[in-house]
Amino acid sequence: MFRFDRAEQVIDRFGSTGATATRIAAGEGAVHLACLTVEAGGIVGAHPAPVDQLFLVVAGEGWVAGPDGRRIPVSAGDGVRWEAGEVHASGTATGLTALALEGPSLDVFTGRAGGPGRPS
Repeated sequence: MFRFDRAEQVIDRFGSTGATATRIAAGEGAVHLACLTVEAGGIVGAHPAPVDQLFLVVAGEGWVAGPDGRRIPVSAGDGVRWEAGEVHASGTATGLTALALEGPSLDVFTGRAGGPGRPS
């Protein structure tokens, strides 16, 4: 057993405010998992994804934005995929917690485009 809400590192790059990250796991081939906590009014500023990235909201609600800066609402249970190099940002008025999974060539199984259990 372990806790993954330890707020190990303050996220302050790219104009970010009120955000912390906790490293959870890393695997072979540069796969990393972190827990991101964004306080009410916090923002993770616009930056390019270093590799393919999943942003999985597990609690709270907020917004995400891509290169055009248009804010799209997200809440617990929503996931967003950004490709390597894609500029993105996120934030919240009320607070949110998300898991961030990073790694090369992440396939997402949404149950939509490819049908149940197939990457979309």
